[in-house]
Amino acid sequence: MQLLEIVGHALFGAFTLPFMARALTVLVVLSLVAGIVGVLVNMRGLEFISDGLTHAVFPGIAIGFVWGGREGLFGGAMVAAVLAATVLTVLVRTRVPADAAIAIVLTATFSVGVIVVSRQRDYAGQLEQLLFGRLLTVTDAEVVQTVVACGIALMLVGLTLKEQVFRAFDRAGSEAAGFRVFALDLALNIAIALVVVAASSAVGNLLVLGVLIVPAAVARLVTVRLGALFLLAAGFAMFGAWLGLAAGYAASVDGGVDLPSGATVVLMLVAGYALALVLRVIRDSSRDSTRLDEAGEPS
Repeated sequence: MQLLEIVGHALFGAFTLPFMARALTVLVVLSLVAGIVGVLVNMRGLEFISDGLTHAVFPGIAIGFVWGGREGLFGGAMVAAVLAATVLTVLVRTRVPADAAIAIVLTATFSVGVIVVSRQRDYAGQLEQLLFGRLLTVTDAEVVQTVVACGIALMLVGLTLKEQVFRAFDRAGSEAAGFRVFALDLALNIAIALVVVAASSAVGNLLVLGVLIVPAAVARLVTVRLGALFLLAAGFAMFGAWLGLAAGYAASVDGGVDLPSGATVVLMLVAGYALALVLRVIRDSSRDSTRLDEAGEPS
């Protein structure tokens, strides 16, 4: 009975606390948008570009944080998001090998961010906050900023969704149909960068890819139906975020083990992916065995 009370409190009662409610709000909004954007990233095979954008936004986050503290973080991140998305979109369309260009931008911009932060006194502490987030200390203003960034990202994807899907399945066909491919790529890359901005105060810069990539990968393991992909990715992301946040709270408060909330959420998502992968392997093996048995039966 005591165990059930602990679990029930972690899953439901903990979110009556203001700081837990704010954290959950940020994660739900972020997960919803990241799940939808992540499906397009998965369909287009843009995981490496997403990684490049994650690191390219970091200097803006660092500069905004150093100049204006937590209040300046959002503005710096927004400017860096637009610039990074534009630069990477242009580079990918040039004759320069895309992977090399992205890797160069990734390492250069991330190094700039680290240098900016290193000029501060509390170098290690500030760098840790920017890289791994501070989910349980988000303010009301940061909740609003997250909603704004996610809202813009969702609008960009929503207004171009049909074209983005067409672009993902048939690039040549989308160009022949008269779609502005550069504009579509730029819109998607800006949406990805805005997800990074929205997650900067929550799960941190290094853990953004977990929220952006894993839910879409889980959805691809479960279904091939296009509409279901978006619903499953967003739903799984929100459910995993809720469980991860609750698990981190239970471990810290009831178990005496201090777990970083952002990392716990990402690990919960990865655990869900591992489970979905095992179930997919079992299902495929069962189907293969059934087909072999049917093929071996005499006609």
